[in-house]
Amino acid sequence: MHHHGYSWTGEKRAFDDEAVRRPPYPDPPPPAAPGDAVAQRLVERYREVVAEFAVTGVPPMETAYWLVKPVSLVRGTWAEPKEAGDWLAERLAEAAPRFAVRTESDPVRAERLVRDAVERLGRGGDVSLGHFLRGTLFHSLALVTCSPNRARPELDCPLDR
Repeated sequence: MHHHGYSWTGEKRAFDDEAVRRPPYPDPPPPAAPGDAVAQRLVERYREVVAEFAVTGVPPMETAYWLVKPVSLVRGTWAEPKEAGDWLAERLAEAAPRFAVRTESDPVRAERLVRDAVERLGRGGDVSLGHFLRGTLFHSLALVTCSPNRARPELDCPLDR
């Protein structure tokens, strides 16, 4: 078992687009009948989601689905939960001055988040944190347990592709 780290900072409106944050349904919608604009738009949107989901760096709705994203989005890989926790602590400290909510930058709070993350990773769970930054930005951090992932054991490790 090991852990992958992911980080994303971007416009909140991109984060709010849930369609590209959810894996596509396994079965596409039926072909649209000629002249059925609504059905045609559904088919087109399904194709867009299929194309975007696997490559977008926007965080997936379910943390485990980071594992289907390109390996280039992996920011680090660690065998031990403590090592992954150290990475998380560094990322939180880097972003803390930009947090929109002042109490979220409290170092004691960050220590607790990291401690809880290490504990969760040690039990085979995933960790996902998000913070609003000043302006219209959102900052997401995730640590995903791999080989296997407890929530989605059918997902392969990105390093094995």
